[in-house]
Amino acid sequence: MDFHAFTALWDRHPAWRLLRAHHSPLILAFLGTYFVEDNRGASPAGELAAALDDLLYELNAVLPTDDDHVRFPKEPRAYLEDWAATEAGFLRRFYPTGDDEVHYEVTPAFEKAYAWIISLQGRAFVGTESRLHTVVELLRQIVHGTEVDPEIRLTELRRRRAEIDAEIAAVEAGDITMLDRAGIRDRYQQLSSTARDLLADFREVEDNFRLLDRAAREKIAAWDGPKGELLAELVDDRSEIASSDQGRSFGSFYEFLLSDSRQSELADLLAKVSSLGIVDADPRIRGIHHDWSEAADRTQRTVRQISEQLRRFLDDQVWLENRRVLDLVRSVESSALELRGNTPDFGLEVDQPGIDITLPFERPLYQKAATVTVESRIDDATEDLDAELLFAQTHIDQVRLAANIRSVLPKRSSALLSDVVDMYPIEQGAAEIVGYLALTDDDLSVDIDATDETLLEYPDPDDPTTTKRARLPKVTVRRR
Repeated sequence: MDFHAFTALWDRHPAWRLLRAHHSPLILAFLGTYFVEDNRGASPAGELAAALDDLLYELNAVLPTDDDHVRFPKEPRAYLEDWAATEAGFLRRFYPTGDDEVHYEVTPAFEKAYAWIISLQGRAFVGTESRLHTVVELLRQIVHGTEVDPEIRLTELRRRRAEIDAEIAAVEAGDITMLDRAGIRDRYQQLSSTARDLLADFREVEDNFRLLDRAAREKIAAWDGPKGELLAELVDDRSEIASSDQGRSFGSFYEFLLSDSRQSELADLLAKVSSLGIVDADPRIRGIHHDWSEAADRTQRTVRQISEQLRRFLDDQVWLENRRVLDLVRSVESSALELRGNTPDFGLEVDQPGIDITLPFERPLYQKAATVTVESRIDDATEDLDAELLFAQTHIDQVRLAANIRSVLPKRSSALLSDVVDMYPIEQGAAEIVGYLALTDDDLSVDIDATDETLLEYPDPDDPTTTKRARLPKVTVRRR
């Protein structure tokens, strides 16, 4: 690499940006512990913000600044958004399928930076023997795995069988060779390092598969040719993933994890090694095979997304039925892809993504009303009632009362209720006064002033020769 290549990495690579970030210790401490050390996948923003809030509270309490301000003043979600921004690239921010809460997960670039920072710590013991044996064994596998001459392969197999027979004879004779303390620590250190590197590799493999899934989505969004051609290309892309070197390697590893016998053997070996008193056993190594399974499953889900894209495309009957609508949608998607690297300085914010959709079958079906039989005939009456009371009810016509006010008052004027009553005397007693007070027409309003009073006189509806008086607060009617 030349100077310009290093300059490009210094300017663009998220791992290098992390190392020169202002709050890089905070980023490494929180994201490294939460995602890498605890082997967590994508996590909801609320859960991640709560964990970060606890850490910020603790750090602000023990790390005061010279000017009595807190060391980390931002809200936890603000830090997460900064770390997931395009110019940072330490976190990936996305919405999982079927979930309306944003999720975060660390990027492979963060894993690389975190692993390099961890490697800067001094080690009390640095083993070399086990790595030498590993190198020699890998060379043997490569050389003998590519040998096409049967005689040479048989010679190697006989040599290995002779070594195994000699070892068996030595054990039967009581001569058992044991690894010394240095050899055990050397091999355990290599085991621990390789096991952790596998988890970091899974994130990188998952990110590479995600790039392939993204390319398939972009191809669907920008496609305007025959449907069969796009289908053929998508199938070829899916086959290319499975047949690539990375895909075949991941497939072999995933097949190994799915084997019950190999899983049992691996669990027994890890348990026995972790129980040795000679090594400083890492508690996480004992269950590392479970972490591998979770990481491999996350990677497998990413690969399945491309198949889901293919299935959705096959099920998209609207592509033919509503071509105009799809053309508009795809033009928007194509424009979004063109603007992906050049974010505009305008836009809008929404509190919640998506829209509420009500499907026709969510409405209840028609239910016939129950028929109730009412028997109104009463053969044996128990007492005599005056039926005239049923027809002697008083009805206040508020339409008439409103018309009285409109005939007295022009628009945008007011008057006392007593003035209106003088023009249109009360005919139905106190009920008519209450009807005036309860008017709710749009162009009329009734104001009551409790600090003053009004005296209204009206004839008794039952005895017109008798006059009654009603003492009310001051009532003003207004017409808008």
